[in-house]
Amino acid sequence: MMSLDEPFEAIDELSEVDLENLVDRALLVRARRKAPVLTAKETELLLEINQGIATELGDRYQVLLKKRDDETLGETEYAELLEISNQIEGFGVRRVEALSKLAAIRQVPLLKLMDDLGIQNPGVR
Repeated sequence: MMSLDEPFEAIDELSEVDLENLVDRALLVRARRKAPVLTAKETELLLEINQGIATELGDRYQVLLKKRDDETLGETEYAELLEISNQIEGFGVRRVEALSKLAAIRQVPLLKLMDDLGIQNPGVR
């Protein structure tokens, strides 16, 4: 069996470049051992959780909300606002479902998972 001193004696003989490479590889091995490994399902759920609504959709929604608040929203725009609201609500439902599944996999309460992920409960408008 090799003593702990033997590898260090070998390290002392390495060139500066080889020593740097060794340190880099050792740090990589250490990082792999410490990093949490996600299952394919956890990765899939996190991708769904972090998927945002399209920027254009969000921008249009804000424009329509402003018109609604200003009482300048036409009938066609009102129908569009309802459609966008339904899309955003569906997105929210899918996100909560993904969060719930991930919480179940990790065996933590939903609110704890949301806190761990830095997800705040959005306000209702």
